[in-house]
Amino acid sequence: MTTLVLAPVEVALTVIAAVDLSRRPAGRIRGPKAVWWPTLFVQPLGPVLYRGWGRRT
Repeated sequence: MTTLVLAPVEVALTVIAAVDLSRRPAGRIRGPKAVWWPTLFVQPLGPVLYRGWGRRT
């Protein structure tokens, strides 16, 4: 039951982070984009790390 609830959340977080990563200029990201792309697919930490630490404001 928990998987049915958490899987869509993980997919949504990954999609949101991927769209943001593709649109955000490289200068506004901590580290190279090439490192962040595979990191997004490490569930569930990748998208959360990107949104919390990988983006520069």
